[in-house]
Parts: sequence; C-alpha cells; structure tokens
Amino acid sequence: MMTNRRNISSYLKESHSNAIKNRDHLSIFNGKVQVFIKEALPEEIDIAAAFRSLEKLIPGHLFYNVDIIIVGELEEFAERNTNALYQDGAIYVSSKQDSVKDMLDDIIHELAHSIEEYAQEEIYGDSLLEKEFLGKRKRLLDILEQEGYNIEDDFLNTEYSENFDEFLYKDVGYPTLVSLTMGLFVSPYAATSLREYFANGFEDYFLNDKQYLGKISPYLFNKIQYIVEGD
Repeated sequence: MMTNRRNISSYLKESHSNAIKNRDHLSIFNGKVQVFIKEALPEEIDIAAAFRSLEKLIPGHLFYNVDIIIVGELEEFAERNTNALYQDGAIYVSSKQDSVKDMLDDIIHELAHSIEEYAQEEIYGDSLLEKEFLGKRKRLLDILEQEGYNIEDDFLNTEYSENFDEFLYKDVGYPTLVSLTMGLFVSPYAATSLREYFANGFEDYFLNDKQYLGKISPYLFNKIQYIVEGD
C-alpha cells in the first residue's frame, strides 16, 4: 500500500502543471482529495458542480483511504464489466456518464469499498451483517424456486461469484430481478455478495431514502450510520 501511495504522490506531482494549464484538475475537502480529469465528460455534466455536490453529501472523514479520484477510461473497466473501481488509495471512474447522479453513484460505491479496508472489523466483525445478508439470500432462493428457476450455485456463499452474477442477470434478467428483490435488497446487484450488499447500501444511504434502507436492512443501516457518525 505504501509503495502505491508513493506512486500516486508521484503522479500528482508530475501531472500538476499540465492539469492546471488544461483546467483538468481540482481538489475537494480542502485539498485532501485531488481530482484529475483525464478524459472529458459529456458537455451536460458540470464537473465542478458534481464534486461540490459530493462534498455536501459525504462527510470528509469517510475519504480517509482515498487520496485521488481519476476520471477517465481504463482497460480494467471492460475486463471487469464495470465503470469504476477503487485501488490503493485511488478511485477510478469512467468519463462515460449519463448524468451527475450516475457519476456520484459510482464514486460513492467505490468509496464504500475503500472504507471496508480500514473498518472491516466494525462492518463484519460481529457477523450480524452477514446473517442479515444470508437471510435475504435464502428468501431470494425461495422466491426464485417458486418462480421455477433451477438454482445450481451456492446461495450461502457470501463471496462474489461470476456464475451467480450471470445467472441473476442473464437467466433471471434485470427487470424481473427488480420486481423479485423489491423490499428485500435496495438493488438486485446488492444480492451478488456481502461486500456489494454493504457498498450498495452505503450508496443508497446517501443518494436515496434512508428510512427505506433502515426498514428493509436494519443491521446494514446501523453499520453505515455508525461509520458515518465516526463513533
């Protein structure tokens, strides 16, 4: 981690002059987090306004593990079928965004994964979140079996499974999943693993109805609330 943080520091120093010249650099939270725009966003997205919104939405202390946000395209996005990722102190987010909200979705989701690194014990240590997640997985299993789907994957595995993900999105299908998971998960993707259950809940906490999250996922809500309040 330390070597990668040094690499990020070097990147910042080497890019700083060109960034200012090209106006593709800004900072948030009083300079704590640097933002570099490597590739232009759609014209309708005001990047400065987007990051001002991020500052208003998220307490700065939650960026403890994030030094830099880089907006642009990576080969890994296509390889992992995603448009954002967190790695070694950096959040990488695609410049191919439909709206400010879509970009904030991506950044906040990856912020949740950065928080897992330093708050793993607080999030998962007492197994309450895992029990809540598995209870929902079992309920989803019952629903899918009632709908006539043949379940082959291990529904009690809390780790991400590409086979399980493909089953949900290709065999069941997103429109059907939205209906079947309503009141169970905040989004169908939250069902794919324990880590995504946390990250999707974290995203929903800031961008949607907190009361709904607290109603359907009380342990998840309490974990996020604890981290946000910094107790």
